Amino acid sequence: MTFATLPTARWFALLALPVAIGFSGQAISQEQTANAVFAGGCFWCVEQAYDKVEGVIATTSGFSGGHVENPSYDQVVAGGTGHIEAVEVEYDPEAVDYETLLHVFWRNIDPFAENRQFCDAGESYRSALFPMNDEQRALAEASRDTVAERFDREIATEIKDFEAFYPAEDHHQDYYTKNPARYNFYKSACGRVDRLEEVWGEEAGGV
Repeated sequence: MTFATLPTARWFALLALPVAIGFSGQAISQEQTANAVFAGGCFWCVEQAYDKVEGVIATTSGFSGGHVENPSYDQVVAGGTGHIEAVEVEYDPEAVDYETLLHVFWRNIDPFAENRQFCDAGESYRSALFPMNDEQRALAEASRDTVAERFDREIATEIKDFEAFYPAEDHHQDYYTKNPARYNFYKSACGRVDRLEEVWGEEAGGV
């Protein structure tokens, strides 16, 4: 996979090397937290959406849903691994529940788009939910039914059993905070904000 084969907006966003990523410690122990995995197109944008949610502790860009162990970004975007760009969300269930995270998810995607989200086309950019247990699956299915009923349209978003999540390379983590100018150019050129407002109106963004 080369820059030349990436969507035009993302190619420009990746022209310069990002800086190294740092991670800060969390006061809440992992035993008190929960995890959820969401795929909504560009994982940079999904990270930004969830970082705004009170009760979310950390977000990690990566891949899920495929058959290749620990794939690289280039492998996934080139196709053939079965993976989807996704974000793992670590959250405090005492502060925010999975239903709220689902509410945010839907309002940050185009639920009708097949094998793409906004300007990013291809199977690796399709939208999907990866419930990690029976409770999450039931809530995910109920939320999809609610969206389908609201719009009276078929929903393209998949619900897939969670098997594994593989973090992307370090330079993809927190990209929107480390490279704000490039990220904002990409997000604007991709038409994400306009399409979300077209679908969701004032609810776009979900926060």
